[in-house]
Amino acid sequence: MAHKRTGVKPRLRGRAACGAACGLFVLGAAPSAGAQEAFYRGRSIDLIVGYPVGGANDNYARLLSRHMGRHVPGAPTIVIRNMPGAGSLQAVNHVYNSAPRDGSVMAIAAPTIALDQKFGVQGVRFDASKLEWIGRANSQVALVILRASVKASTPQEALREEIVMAGTGASSTISIYPGVMNRLLGYKFKFVMGYKGSGDAMLAVERGETEGMNISWESLEANHPSWLPEGKVKPLVQFAQSRHPSLPHTPSVVELARNEEERRILDALMSTVEVGVSFFTTPETPRERVDALRRGFDKMAQDPASLEEAAKLRLPIQRKSGEDVARLVADLIELPDALTQKMKAVYGGE
Repeated sequence: MAHKRTGVKPRLRGRAACGAACGLFVLGAAPSAGAQEAFYRGRSIDLIVGYPVGGANDNYARLLSRHMGRHVPGAPTIVIRNMPGAGSLQAVNHVYNSAPRDGSVMAIAAPTIALDQKFGVQGVRFDASKLEWIGRANSQVALVILRASVKASTPQEALREEIVMAGTGASSTISIYPGVMNRLLGYKFKFVMGYKGSGDAMLAVERGETEGMNISWESLEANHPSWLPEGKVKPLVQFAQSRHPSLPHTPSVVELARNEEERRILDALMSTVEVGVSFFTTPETPRERVDALRRGFDKMAQDPASLEEAAKLRLPIQRKSGEDVARLVADLIELPDALTQKMKAVYGGE
């Protein structure tokens, strides 16, 4: 029920109440901060990486491990533990079901895990909306690259050819995104599966074992920055809702849609690009520790020392807060059923 405000007395009571509440908040904040410092001092945080060593996601995780700890109360050490498998689902399942729920574990996995859950992909044993999202280091634009020897140079030309692509796990974006082009748009990408990660897949392209691959822009820039300028490979299409500033002449997959329904499907699928290189911790982690990790991540992502190293490693930083990432994941899980069914039909990931 609304109450009428009659003169100054209610205002004074409001200020007094606010003062008391604020006083309690301030008094409560210091012990909370002190408690987090006491918890993390002398402790290490395990950072589970759902990828092998050497790819862009692993590089981002290692950058975080060197810089984030000093921005968390108690300055914990952050220890990398690579746990590849099943397109990073193995790592997510471990964090969700087995890791301690106390803020001593963080992880990074594929940006598509919410869709894996939404579509009922085999092997999913988690609820992405219950993970505590810490923050995003960057979006994750990917692109199909082809060896210079491949005849096709445009998406239209590639429609007419069978192109052999390096693949990892069925739930990896390396395979999923080009697979969507097969099922929705009629492409004929043929996958050689089983490469351990993007590093091995890049070697396969370099050696001529395959004709191309799907790779994140950051991984290509970090590991083989000369490939595009020297013409060793050519970009075919990028997986994003719109063209990346560094790839202005390479069409987005959304541009290949032939009708409104295909456009809606591709646009929704490409929203995972915005989840990107995101880090999370376990469900039911105490709220004050989630907040401590989130604010530590935010400070790291704006720290001149970490930004300087990121630039040297060719790892762009486009931060999103943990709260913003959580909303993106929730939006994916809450997609309308009719659109979800159409997306599932072309998604793959089994």
